[in-house]
Amino acid sequence: MNRSLASLLVFGVLPLMPLAACSTTPSAQTATEQAETVGFETVETETAQMDHGSMNHGQINQSGHTGMDHASMDLGPADDTFDLRFIDAMRLHHQGAVDMAEEALQKSDRPDVQELAQDIIAAQQTEIAQMQEWRQAWYPDAGDDPVMYHAEMGHMMPMSQEMKSNMMMSMDLGPADDEFDLRFINAMIPHHEGALVMAEEALQKSDRPEIQELAQAILDTQQVEIDQMRQWRQDWYGQ
Repeated sequence: MNRSLASLLVFGVLPLMPLAACSTTPSAQTATEQAETVGFETVETETAQMDHGSMNHGQINQSGHTGMDHASMDLGPADDTFDLRFIDAMRLHHQGAVDMAEEALQKSDRPDVQELAQDIIAAQQTEIAQMQEWRQAWYPDAGDDPVMYHAEMGHMMPMSQEMKSNMMMSMDLGPADDEFDLRFINAMIPHHEGALVMAEEALQKSDRPEIQELAQAILDTQQVEIDQMRQWRQDWYGQ
């Protein structure tokens, strides 16, 4: 997996698409003000309006794959707020997986997919709740809005609403037809791969045993699920 940190942006999963500017939302501006209480470097309005990349995360290409590029995932330096950025990114990313898994429970007829979806929901909802507890305990003054690291500018900033959505990587998987499971697999594999990229970075940069343990659990569990989905894709669709 290409884990290059040469990014325009931080930990969004950027597709190979032209850049598109995204503007500051009221919630993001509030987070900027809150950031001052914990020593975050604040961002001017024009900074928040810089190009964040057009994610186009809700589309699957003609081959059935999402075409995500994990090369530009970067949570920033191993500083005092690295774990905050990891938590904020992974909570959103997990929620996107939960959303797609819930859709699979509604639309898939295969017991294997149903079981996988239930496992994803159970594991990732538990991890979301745990990360929320850590966030409140470790960063009580951080505010409610998730933050990110802007690699090009070299400092943290609040996520815009678009960035929150892009970090989730969730999408409408379409009707409950004969190829629903293929679309689910082709969406969930790159989604899991994005989680692996962030977990590997956390193993390298976080000093907290709790984050290290969670990152290793994500690597172990989601790699197994990726391998299983690839096997299903081959067995069921010859791909």
